[in-house]
Amino acid sequence: MMFFRQTYESLRFAWQALRSNILRTTLSLLGVTVGIFAIIGVFTIVDSLERSIRNSLAEIGTDVLYVQKWPWGFGGEYQWWKYFQWPETTYSDYKFLAERIEGAEAVVVMDFMGGLSVKNGNNSMDALLQGISYDYNKISEVEVEKGRYFTPQEIDAGRSVAVIGADIAEALFPNNPDPVGKSFKIKGLNYVIIGIQKKKGKSLFDIAGNPDEKVLLPYLTFAKSFQSRIGNSVDIVVKGRPEDEGLIEMESEVIGILRSKRGLKPTQETNFSINRPEAATKAVSGLFGVITLAGWVIGSFSILVGGFGIANIMFVSVKERTNLIGIQKSLGAKNYVILFQFLFEAMFLSLIGGLVGILLVYFLSFIPLGSLEIVLSPKNIMLGLSVSSIIGVLAGIIPAFGAARMDPVEAIRSK
Repeated sequence: MMFFRQTYESLRFAWQALRSNILRTTLSLLGVTVGIFAIIGVFTIVDSLERSIRNSLAEIGTDVLYVQKWPWGFGGEYQWWKYFQWPETTYSDYKFLAERIEGAEAVVVMDFMGGLSVKNGNNSMDALLQGISYDYNKISEVEVEKGRYFTPQEIDAGRSVAVIGADIAEALFPNNPDPVGKSFKIKGLNYVIIGIQKKKGKSLFDIAGNPDEKVLLPYLTFAKSFQSRIGNSVDIVVKGRPEDEGLIEMESEVIGILRSKRGLKPTQETNFSINRPEAATKAVSGLFGVITLAGWVIGSFSILVGGFGIANIMFVSVKERTNLIGIQKSLGAKNYVILFQFLFEAMFLSLIGGLVGILLVYFLSFIPLGSLEIVLSPKNIMLGLSVSSIIGVLAGIIPAFGAARMDPVEAIRSK
């Protein structure tokens, strides 16, 4: 009960100090407000960017390895002249690997071609074509809203069927809400729609292409119609099993099988690359770590100025209430009561500045930034409040100690 009464009295004193000189208090809290806004604003934008990139990376699969000619080149020395001499990864490599690997959940071959126009009568739009094998939906989620996914027979026979994105369906069949079973053309060739993917919407980073603007075809259909020659480079994606932590066993198996297929001797270097999506995630995290550090540095200067402003207010407040402090102590108030009273006041003032900064970040989330969605997370709100509280304690500790150690007789005599 005593604690709540002391808290109430401290809150009342803090509010009176705030109202007594609003201009002085506002200017002093401005530093804390700007600092918290800078730090939490940077954290919120970085979190939003990182979330968008991670969602896009999820489109290229989780717990997967990409077998390709070229490494993705995240860190280390990128010896392009050496990789240039390596053979392409081909459909033949995919078939050899898929028939022999035992430690994988799925093996997928795929290839892309962009900038092609898909047409239906007078309606057309540019689309990204992607040739895939049957297990593609095991490495990347294909949400078919209307119709269905491919059958193994359609994939193996290379039939002229397609799963298209929602934007393509709307552009080619504006007056038909369900064009499943209808035909459209790519380079004069007819393809029958068997499925339409659920609309995803724009994303800031569409690393694997926006599904809304994508046409999925059986790989053999794609290769027959759009690859310039047999043996074109393809992407081979291998999905690991949950029990293979880190995909170490599967990676060793993939390397062994493909080295055998290419006839490499034990002393010869592996001439293909094993790429991991998590390498891209680590590279992105490192970049955002630098941006976050910059936000801390910039915000810290403003918070430091705000802390000095709050300390100045507290010194003035102690000076103005010296007589009152003497009366309180003469009536039996303990030193810790006076100390708590002024510390609470400093924290209260700092929290007001922090709350205003967080509120500004919240308003920032309503500003349209294209496909980037800004979300102020509870974690960042708690961080802002915690930093504000710490600044308040540090700014008020010296004035509070000074007030708590006053001699009551001397304090009462002061004017």
